[in-house]
Amino acid sequence: MRQQALRVLWPAFMAAGVLETMVFALIDPAELHWFGGAPMVVSTSAVYTFAFFVFWITISAASAMTAWLSIESKASNAPVSPWMRH
Repeated sequence: MRQQALRVLWPAFMAAGVLETMVFALIDPAELHWFGGAPMVVSTSAVYTFAFFVFWITISAASAMTAWLSIESKASNAPVSPWMRH
């Protein structure tokens, strides 16, 4: 179980770092505003940290779903009877 978690979390961690670099190469956290137009009164490092964790959680969830869907059930691995083959 631990290895499966690491197979999902480590690549997601790396992807989140790349995504954060790409996003904040285009967006200045000091110029972010709330939806109502009021400026965010948060430090830039807090914005970077929050964004990184949002990216990491999102990518991890997508990767975990992919890993979960790729697990074959025991029934699909059962040997097929020669009478049922096409």
